[in-house]
Amino acid sequence: MKKFLFKFDDYFINIFNKRIKNSYFDKIMFYSTNIGGAISSTIISITLILFGDEEIRFFGFELLVAIVFSQFFVQIFKRTLGRQRPYKVLDDINTFGIDMKDYSFPSGHTTASFCMATIISINYPQLLTFAILFAFLIGISRIYLGVHFPSDVLAGAMLGVVSAFIVHYYFQWPVQLLHNIFTMIEL
Repeated sequence: MKKFLFKFDDYFINIFNKRIKNSYFDKIMFYSTNIGGAISSTIISITLILFGDEEIRFFGFELLVAIVFSQFFVQIFKRTLGRQRPYKVLDDINTFGIDMKDYSFPSGHTTASFCMATIISINYPQLLTFAILFAFLIGISRIYLGVHFPSDVLAGAMLGVVSAFIVHYYFQWPVQLLHNIFTMIEL
């Protein structure tokens, strides 16, 4: 299994970090990657909660709970597995001057973006294509920028999707509780 993952990571990191590298993608990947992080996702959720109508507010709370839920597991995996980032273990990788302090597996940005994309797609199916394509762009940007191995991104995508489904279908009580508290405070 390790040999397969090594070949998988090596093959795709060569494609996304080396072969397709160009000045146009440098800009797109650098800016798009920041939109997919937990902080940006949280800001988007809070904006929906503060400025949305009743339906959008509930949706914002669902996004927020799903992101917090998914990032809880991201941090457990990162701290338990302690996988170094590609630019720390591979030679001749394009790093773009990014130096991160935490571990690589799984990708938190990818987890957050796929979590959001799944919640968006469940609630607003007409946005499925846009949401999933944007999540893929964020995942690819993490490999392109040399901060994640492809298997980190794949694991992050799976964790984001699973977390979103769990929150949407089995873990609605915190969403409802937050929504009710906010509604009482707002009056």
